[in-house]
Amino acid sequence: LGEHAMEGLDPNFHSKAKEASIIVTGKNFGCGSSREHAPIAISACGIKAVLALSFARIFYRNSVDGAYLLPIEIDEKTYASISEKDELEIDTSKNEIKNLTKNQTYSMKPFPDLIGKIIEAGGLFKYKP
Repeated sequence: LGEHAMEGLDPNFHSKAKEASIIVTGKNFGCGSSREHAPIAISACGIKAVLALSFARIFYRNSVDGAYLLPIEIDEKTYASISEKDELEIDTSKNEIKNLTKNQTYSMKPFPDLIGKIIEAGGLFKYKP
């Protein structure tokens, strides 16, 4: 499944994704797919997190509930500051993203309490309220 992830957008995505673990993208990422296969395919390429200006809600929840991807919302300034080859480090406990290439630190939108607990548990099926 991962071999075909996002091939309509970039036929070389699968091979490029092997060199990265984070995607940085714009608004409404994941729109158009109501199934969990979209985050599963992206995850199968080795991607661990997606930084986006916003997410399609069903993609966001599928990513969290299945523990496939870490969906992180960022602001326009952060989005504009990150370049394709930048090395990033995410610290969800501090709501920070460090750009190791540019020696910059950005803030990320904190996860809502319930979402944070589901992520911490490793997905919805492992979450115990």
